[in-house]
Order: sequence, then C-alpha cells, then structure tokens
Amino acid sequence: MSFQKLRVYQRAQAMFPEIYREVRSWPEKDQRELGSQLIRAANSVHSNIAEGYGKSWKDFARYLGQSLTSCDEVKSHSTDARNVGLLAEERYQYFLGEYVAIGKQLYRLREQVRVNR
Repeated sequence: MSFQKLRVYQRAQAMFPEIYREVRSWPEKDQRELGSQLIRAANSVHSNIAEGYGKSWKDFARYLGQSLTSCDEVKSHSTDARNVGLLAEERYQYFLGEYVAIGKQLYRLREQVRVNR
C-alpha cells in the first residue's frame, strides 16, 4: 500500500485546491499575508503524510502529529479569515467541518501507527 491510498491523505489533498482557489479570490495583500499562511498549512497536512509514510513507525507517527498540527492551523487561519470578512460563513463552516473530520482521521491513524510499532 502507498500513502496515496490512505483516505485521510486523499481527503486532505482534495481540500488543498479548494483552499488555494478560495485564497486566490481575496485581495492581493490578504493573499500574501493571511492567505499565504492558510495555503501553506493546508499543503502541509497531506505533505507530511506523504513525507512520513516511508519512514519508521515512530517517525511516521511524528509526521502524522505534524499533519494534525497543520490541520489545527488551517482551522485557526480559516477562523481569522472569517472574522475579518475574507471568508463567507458558508465556506468557513465547510472548511471547518472538513478539517475537523481530517483531524479525527489523522488522530486515529496516528494511534494505530503507535500501537503497531
């Protein structure tokens, strides 16, 4: 099996273009500041899964922890974007719901990896 077959990887990777397109609709200054942080955090969620997959169980669990942290960062930046009027409430709720679900999947996978090592 490869990391591309992990459902959490697929879900996080599918969300990245949505976050990216949303940020690119913002004013240029906001894209560079808050938008850049949001894009990097969203990219980091699935990238850390891919980077850690081929490593030891212990290292993979650490990378999954980093993905989980990035997932929380996406939620925080999304909240900031909503609070300053860059992100509509409907889009905010959608992103928040997806990243809450991704976070739960990451947590469960990390616990499974810890048990298997």
